[in-house]
Amino acid sequence: MDCFLVAIINSCPMPAPPNKTEALWERFVTTLKDQDLLSLPVMEAQSCYLLTRRAFSRSLVLVLDDNFYYQSMRYEVYQLARKYSLGFCQLFIDCPLETCLQRNGQRPRALPPRIIHLMLRKIEKPNPEKNAWERNSLIIQSPACSSEASLEVADFFLAALENPVRNVEDNWGQKEADRIICSTNVLHQVDQTLRRILSQTMKEAKGELVLPYNLKLLAEELNKLRAELLEDLRQGSSKKCLCFQQTTSTDVIALFQDEKDKIVQKYLSQH
Repeated sequence: MDCFLVAIINSCPMPAPPNKTEALWERFVTTLKDQDLLSLPVMEAQSCYLLTRRAFSRSLVLVLDDNFYYQSMRYEVYQLARKYSLGFCQLFIDCPLETCLQRNGQRPRALPPRIIHLMLRKIEKPNPEKNAWERNSLIIQSPACSSEASLEVADFFLAALENPVRNVEDNWGQKEADRIICSTNVLHQVDQTLRRILSQTMKEAKGELVLPYNLKLLAEELNKLRAELLEDLRQGSSKKCLCFQQTTSTDVIALFQDEKDKIVQKYLSQH
């Protein structure tokens, strides 16, 4: 996103970031091409693209469609808007759990219901009273959708376009936002680390020729462990470690490693 915005602001080609993940970059480029925002590469076999006229439209709206369940994830987008003095807003679809479960069940590849329940516990709704940077937020009730709601969303986007974020925020607002992000980023970073460990563990278990049914049970048990530890970290206490209130993210990862080894050993013994 940063590279794309720089290219728009400076009217120059869009180069690939040096630390890009190849697969993610390719999906990003494909998405921009599908919406007629990118043309062909500047030179063949180069990850540098020319932008189309549409990309320079003054009414260009970039919709990042994701759960963004932690405030820290959304704050990263806000920081980009502030950095380049762009409009920023958050559209939150407030959907009852029962409706989410029903819609999920109609998907060709439905998620396990426990994932929907976990998301409900993890998601952090916009809180403009606590976070000044979230004051430009709109909550839409779902499944109730109406023409009035569509007009409200359109006006909401237009207001964001006409009122870009100031590049210099007052010190109090900035410090408060940074304080929140520091605390939530730890949780996000631990989550990513645990996911990598879990993925590597499943590859190793598959290499040990663990039966497919047992692989599924192993994955479910490890994901449950990961979710429990993350929830404990969020609450500041742990059922698995009495001294958790004084622990660090490194301790959490180590605890996951220990518990993970015990679980894996159980399935290897069965095998």
